[in-house]
Amino acid sequence: MLDRRLVPISPILYLTSSGRILTLWTSLDESFPSQGKPKLVYNSSNQFPSQVKGSWNILYTDGKGEKWLTPMMGVTHHHHHHQSHHQAVLAAAYFHNNNQQNIGLNSSAKTSNGGGYASPERTSPVDVQPDRPIGYGAFGVVWAVTDPRDGKRVALKKLPNVFQSLVSARRVCRELRMLCFFKHDNVLAALDILQPPHIDFFQEIYVITELMQSDLHKIIVSPQHLSSDHIKVFLYQILRGLKYLHSARILHRDIKPGNLLVNSNCVLRICDFGLARVEEPNRSRAMTQEVVTQYYRAPEILMGAKHYDRAVDVWSVGCIFGELLGRRILFQAQTPIQQLDLITDLLGTPKPEDIRSACSGARNHMLKKPHKAAALAALYTLSPQATPEAIHLLCQMLVFDPERRITIEEALNHPYIDEGRLRYHSCMCRCCRTTSSGLRTYASDLEPVAECPFDDRWEKKITSMSQVKEDLYNLVLEQAQNNRTPLCINPHSAAFKSFTSSTVAHPSELPPSPHQWE
Repeated sequence: MLDRRLVPISPILYLTSSGRILTLWTSLDESFPSQGKPKLVYNSSNQFPSQVKGSWNILYTDGKGEKWLTPMMGVTHHHHHHQSHHQAVLAAAYFHNNNQQNIGLNSSAKTSNGGGYASPERTSPVDVQPDRPIGYGAFGVVWAVTDPRDGKRVALKKLPNVFQSLVSARRVCRELRMLCFFKHDNVLAALDILQPPHIDFFQEIYVITELMQSDLHKIIVSPQHLSSDHIKVFLYQILRGLKYLHSARILHRDIKPGNLLVNSNCVLRICDFGLARVEEPNRSRAMTQEVVTQYYRAPEILMGAKHYDRAVDVWSVGCIFGELLGRRILFQAQTPIQQLDLITDLLGTPKPEDIRSACSGARNHMLKKPHKAAALAALYTLSPQATPEAIHLLCQMLVFDPERRITIEEALNHPYIDEGRLRYHSCMCRCCRTTSSGLRTYASDLEPVAECPFDDRWEKKITSMSQVKEDLYNLVLEQAQNNRTPLCINPHSAAFKSFTSSTVAHPSELPPSPHQWE
């Protein structure tokens, strides 16, 4: 039996029963019709012009004609002599099990008779902070919301239109697997995943992660003073998190200040793994160049290298280090060609052996230009925090030849990092302990690595959309069974309309694509 009664509370998230979600659909603001039996119909062709081709739809008869309930759409269509459009709301249907229990913020919410969800108690407006969007990018939207199970503020990442293409679906599957794999204080991980609807209606994914108050981009552009201590402890945490990722054979490929989240205690976590992938050991196998925001893109990618490795993340860290010192983007250009020009203005014209991985068109472009001498002394003018020790480390990160660029492990052993390490482990980390007598006990391994490499063998087995959809669906179901009360999106939330309409960044808002050299 279906129960469509929903409690009009404010938060986006609300509690379900212990029964799992069957599906989500849009429906009219009227009771579900008793006449006729709903049917699930797949519109494989233009058989039903009013419906989306290639979508599953619910069809029922109410005595006036046939009506459609289209998954995740905002209107309901009458399949009769004419169409009429109605404002719709999301409703949830659940499998009802025989083991119902009272679930709520304080275990006092009652499960409605015959229904499959538990109504959470109303909370005082004083207790509920407004749900709001806090970020969006090419592949997802992030909102700050309240978890009704414990009242904590969390981040809810919405991944819409997951199955637009096989490439995007595999990318989402990879990111989700990574978020469930991570176990490191400086890398953002999944806390929970909302239970998916029936696989036929499975189009979006909602991931809950820890909510961080800010990010490094907002801090850099703010008027807040950044001392050498701030810079060192931020840089240490970036390197510490990347050491973990690289030990798991993962390239982030989009390290930038906006993807480095920071909380009120200055703890930093690397986020947004939409472009991340396992490193490719076969140097003859081409890798995409549609990675890394342009300002932080390594020269080998700018010059069309077919293969690259974890050194691209090190270059990005160097750009961020320079940005922390100077409070401005180090290489800020309009186009990839201009980006290369700014890099050569600072580093000088590279030697032919330094750009051997570049494509022939890029090599010819670089070597035909008038020779430029390096101007590294300009880095000392970034700020008073640009000490000789800081610039020495920065110059080792900003090297044309990726094979001569410093590694993450080597950077962590640089003397400049020592003070950042000490400050982080003295009062910020969770791996070290302070005894009751006030004595600090340090962990045996201050920069832990992954227990095992990230396994990407599943990717080779997936060659069709149906395979990736089933794999992703099973993954979400598996992760959702974590013995916590499952959550749903609340259609009566004050922010519901904004939440459902929030989407990924428009192509015009995204960085320019790599230059086509050949």
